[in-house]
Amino acid sequence: MRGLEPRSYPSIVAGVLLCAAVSDPVRETAPPPGPKPAHVTGVVLFASDFNRGDLAGWAADREHVWSVRRGVLRADLPDRKQERSFLYAGSQEWGDYAVDLDVCMMRGVDKGVVVRIVGDSGIGVDLRGPGYQDVLLHRRQWPLVKARVENANGAWHHLRVEARGTRYRVWVDGVLLLERSDGKQQQNGRIALAAYTGGVGECTVYYDNVIVTSLESRGAGMRRTAGGITAGR
Repeated sequence: MRGLEPRSYPSIVAGVLLCAAVSDPVRETAPPPGPKPAHVTGVVLFASDFNRGDLAGWAADREHVWSVRRGVLRADLPDRKQERSFLYAGSQEWGDYAVDLDVCMMRGVDKGVVVRIVGDSGIGVDLRGPGYQDVLLHRRQWPLVKARVENANGAWHHLRVEARGTRYRVWVDGVLLLERSDGKQQQNGRIALAAYTGGVGECTVYYDNVIVTSLESRGAGMRRTAGGITAGR
């Protein structure tokens, strides 16, 4: 077999560099326009719609994952399996509360929220897309209950999680799908939004309209977190 002619080298190198420079089009595709915030009742402990363009009131566990684009929160992880990141907010003093949020997955499968986080333990809600089409409630790595629900990528979905006593309830797009008790988790703690590449090795996900409301009878012991309230629409 004849070797490559010397004059072919520059064109081959240029082609390689061009391919490397081309971004994944889906990764850079903006999500559809976000929905309006959900109507909630009760004492608001924390609210963030990201219209200010920053992460005020939030704390990330790693750099270069979380950012705000066009007034919505974006998480983008390297294309490797089992990469993950969490964005935390709130107070460990929070007891009974509900979390409402909107989420749109552009690349990948796993998205959701963790409630009642103390240390490295919490109750997670994983809304899983392509290949699963379900919602899973779990404590750390132990699954508690799941239900089937269609949640296509490239579309916004509304997630509501209630934590009251030992009881957890989960709604997806207005439908109650999960209800389960778990007495092993502490009944207080902050929240975190999740980004996870899982087995597919990719994750680009958007969040918006995060609202935490008290489920305490009179909001006892619940306070707004400093910096947690951002400009409303």
